[in-house]
Amino acid sequence: MGRLRRRLLAYRSIEFLSSRIPGGAGPDAECLLLVHMRKVVGQVRYRLCDHCDQGVITDVALEERFRSTGLGTRALSHLRSRHPGVRWRSTLNLRATRDLLRRMSIPATVTAGLCPHLGDRAPGAGFHPRATSV
Repeated sequence: MGRLRRRLLAYRSIEFLSSRIPGGAGPDAECLLLVHMRKVVGQVRYRLCDHCDQGVITDVALEERFRSTGLGTRALSHLRSRHPGVRWRSTLNLRATRDLLRRMSIPATVTAGLCPHLGDRAPGAGFHPRATSV
């Protein structure tokens, strides 16, 4: 499939579904699922604090075929529009993820720097749909 066709597919055919993470790091652990034709092709895991309006992105994963299509940027933009007024940070430090977060102006943080309401719980582990972290 050509790059332009994959980009169009990423913008036209992907639905975003928000979900709590079952058995996650706590009640604040959430996941934005990226769904194509009833199949999860990616996800953004994050935690929100309602007390201080902070959000921490703990994982971004996409299927390989959706890399370099703008889907990661679109997913983070959707997350920002869904939670207006939230200051976003990330605990991710992989090279590709750093590039995405830099483009989106989301600063990196260390676990000890998280808000006191969220504590320093580790991000939830679980389902990754044959995807690798971006």
